[in-house]
Amino acid sequence: MFSRPCSRVACPRDAVATLTFDYDDSMAVLGPLSTSAEPHSYDLCERHAERTSAPEGWHLVRHTVAGQIGFGT
Repeated sequence: MFSRPCSRVACPRDAVATLTFDYDDSMAVLGPLSTSAEPHSYDLCERHAERTSAPEGWHLVRHTVAGQIGFGT
């Protein structure tokens, strides 16, 4: 199975979520791992995805898959 590493420096875990930013709407969006790596997104492991917060003044939207708890597999 294909996997991508977490984008956090020195994190050895596999990514399970993708974080993107919508600068016009001051919104960060965290959802299931995207099907392909994108240059302006961040792939995160379960631990880092759960601990992610939005910058001050921004909104964080978390999308999950029905029937899935958190971002783990």
